[in-house]
Amino acid sequence: MTPELILLEPADDADLPAGEFSDWLSGMIRAIQGDREGDREGEGGSDVPCGDCDACCRSGYFINLKPSDTDARRYIPAALLFDAPGMPPGHQVLGHDEAGRCPMLDSAGCKIYADRPHTCRTYDCRIFAATGIAESAAEKADVSARAGRWRFSYRDDESRALHQLLKTGTRVLVDLQQSDGASELPRTATQLALLAVQLHAHFLALAPLLARRDEADAKAALHARLLEAARGLMLVPQP
Repeated sequence: MTPELILLEPADDADLPAGEFSDWLSGMIRAIQGDREGDREGEGGSDVPCGDCDACCRSGYFINLKPSDTDARRYIPAALLFDAPGMPPGHQVLGHDEAGRCPMLDSAGCKIYADRPHTCRTYDCRIFAATGIAESAAEKADVSARAGRWRFSYRDDESRALHQLLKTGTRVLVDLQQSDGASELPRTATQLALLAVQLHAHFLALAPLLARRDEADAKAALHARLLEAARGLMLVPQP
């Protein structure tokens, strides 16, 4: 296991309804696709039942702002933004304070929630429960703890099997990430979980090989085909 992520299994007493898995997966794919295609602000978001949880706002995340995040930029002081490394002009990053808190967070919650950046709208910690991996960094412990409390429901056996296939495929990605020749794969759990969701259709197509993943020939074939698929994506997931 890499230092940046841990394996995650839902607790036996997981008490947070995460929704029906197939519906969640479809919605998450739409959100990621919208993010990749430059959805206008406010579109393609995730409807996360956060309740009073603000763990992601206190976990040292850097928030990417797109050129389309015009509403958010009206409320975020320019001095708090800096150019996003490796991104085209107009993409910026909102940092956090020394405690890992977003500067837009106060005791009442997010000060710009209605106008928050698209990155915040699409963030969904249920992706960790879906893929079975989580962040290992100490500052993200609350996010990982929250992720362990999510429990998906399933409309039928096919939905349950789809979830298991996503987790199995993610474990193979983790194994591939640590192998030689795959240094370009994401290192953090957030990035790798996003990649796994984007590769879900490949996991379906490779289901027979995934069932034999412990066999040397199947493992080699899986690594080769998944690495090719990952490299073929137009956009590498960002933190």
